[in-house]
Amino acid sequence: MYKRILLAVDGSENSLRAVRQASELARISEGAVELVFVIDFSRPKEAMMHPEGMDQLDLQRQQQLLPAKSLLDGEGILHEVTILRGEPGPTLVSYANANAFDLVVLGSRGLNPLQGLVLGSVSHKVMKRVHCPVLIVK
Repeated sequence: MYKRILLAVDGSENSLRAVRQASELARISEGAVELVFVIDFSRPKEAMMHPEGMDQLDLQRQQQLLPAKSLLDGEGILHEVTILRGEPGPTLVSYANANAFDLVVLGSRGLNPLQGLVLGSVSHKVMKRVHCPVLIVK
């Protein structure tokens, strides 16, 4: 059913709920999860808030993966971690479409459809442009 699951995480609570759902689907399907985290260094406010440099910011971002990785480890789910750089929505879409996933799982920020459209949320962009099924977890 879902042998290759792309699980996009950002460290949010909705993201952790998505990890739990992807873990369950992978267990049932005897599939594997690719845990994907997109680092967006194009946002100048983040660089300004971290004067210690981009390497330190990169390390902090990678630490946001630890809860998701620990959950998958604890469940015995076969997984690998991929860190991408770019604008999250388009980067996830390109990666998912180029790598033949059976399912993409990601968390929602809980925005209503109008807000999602106006703000251009990542989940909305992914849902509309990825060529495989998408599960958005609230």
